Amino acid sequence: MSSKKEPQSLDKRKAGFSRRGFLGGVGLGAAGTGLLERPAEASPAAVAVSGPGPVPITLTINGKPVNLKVEPRVTLLDAMRNHMEPPLTGAKRVCDRGSCGACTVIMNGKSVYACTVLAIDAQGKRIETIESLPVNNPISTAFVDHDAQQCGYCTPGFVMATKAFLAENPNPTVEQVNHGLGGNLCRCGTYMGIRQAVVQASKAMKGAKQNG
Repeated sequence: MSSKKEPQSLDKRKAGFSRRGFLGGVGLGAAGTGLLERPAEASPAAVAVSGPGPVPITLTINGKPVNLKVEPRVTLLDAMRNHMEPPLTGAKRVCDRGSCGACTVIMNGKSVYACTVLAIDAQGKRIETIESLPVNNPISTAFVDHDAQQCGYCTPGFVMATKAFLAENPNPTVEQVNHGLGGNLCRCGTYMGIRQAVVQASKAMKGAKQNG
């Protein structure tokens, strides 16, 4: 049996590289680039770490401080529904991805989806929920008057979104109501009643302000 090696092709001799050598070179180049582009790491003392276990937080909900111990990944919605005693269940968990508005609360005067806010980030902010409203408030009354609810699951979110909306637009047109409450969805389709309820609530609140 001949021990001679097969001669390399002319193309390979001219190219001067092999598949193995090429891949090895790419690996070294990528590693070198990673080393060059890696940002300077902050010293451990300069980094504030929370979690992964439960950490103490304080939320201001409906004018009262609430002390909780939750994991940093817990949302404001889950903190209110699952970690408070007694729980606040007015804000509903429906889509859990910030697209339906059933969990709407007011934070520092603005309506927000509670499922998109981490409880730990809500510290130091004024949070208002449907539980803060009196039973016979103008908005809820108007929703009842115009049958603006069927299953009722979305109603607390709509009421809170309406409260924040009317605080900025006390005399809205129907078109402005459509735009202002566009972030809240009603699976039962009671939008006509909701629009009429918001307009009635705006008039009632304006009248109460003038008489008060």
